[in-house]
Amino acid sequence: MSHLLSDEIARATARLAAAGIPSPRADAEELAAFVHGVKRAELHTVPDAAFDARYWAGIARREAGEPLQHITGRAFFRYLELRVGPGVFVPRPETEVVAGWAIDTLRTMDVGDPLVVDLGTGSGAIALSIAQEVPRARVHAVEKDPKAYVHATRNVEELDERGRVRLHLSDFADALHDLDGTVDLVVSNPPYIPMSEWEYVAEDVRDFDPPSALWGGGDDGLDAIRVVERTARRLLRPGGWVAVEHSDLQGNPVYWIFAEEHGWRDMRNHKDLTGRDRFVTARLGLD
Repeated sequence: MSHLLSDEIARATARLAAAGIPSPRADAEELAAFVHGVKRAELHTVPDAAFDARYWAGIARREAGEPLQHITGRAFFRYLELRVGPGVFVPRPETEVVAGWAIDTLRTMDVGDPLVVDLGTGSGAIALSIAQEVPRARVHAVEKDPKAYVHATRNVEELDERGRVRLHLSDFADALHDLDGTVDLVVSNPPYIPMSEWEYVAEDVRDFDPPSALWGGGDDGLDAIRVVERTARRLLRPGGWVAVEHSDLQGNPVYWIFAEEHGWRDMRNHKDLTGRDRFVTARLGLD
């Protein structure tokens, strides 16, 4: 890259590191790419004369703890570039593993046009990934927060070229009664953090992600997951699957929410890329 831009990125990296930002070099480069309208791999093509001083405004915002994705207005998830911003949960890499399991499972199902429900779609990340990577899937994405719904709508309009995703502004519990007993797979990344863990949550999450996407309700933070379990049980056909994300400390209690006496079979804990418990899957019994 140009000598000037290289120097400025080095200075920005040092500033972000001093502010305690976890990935200072990557964030400094991503902001440089955003401001100059290129991909990170193309930063070397920016000439000295094209350096944009607005770069430092972005660095100051990141230094103050504002999420990178709010500054750039974009988040990368699997093969998608999503629009995000204040009012919508920024999708995380660990959720890509949940989406990947859902995609792999749908591809192995002996179903021509699988019917999928994404409960709490946020930006639309999981729903749109499934629609893109399982071309015959029909996906119903449910979101109750009006601000997040606006972001999801924009992402669906821009990215769902085949029209496979339908959005619904609705609460999990009451959603999609017309699909009861017909759905092949339900997937959800619901709110699951207990309020008792407030002080342990990273500030850029706590201060910028919408509260309705973080705090799960109940002393254990699992109230939203209990609603997902009931809704999945109502929506799924016999033999259909559910996948639900949780925190790395909740694998055991979430496993037991999907209890055999409620008709669940083949319950399983799955780990994320760091080897921590991250989501539970279960199949609705055929009997």
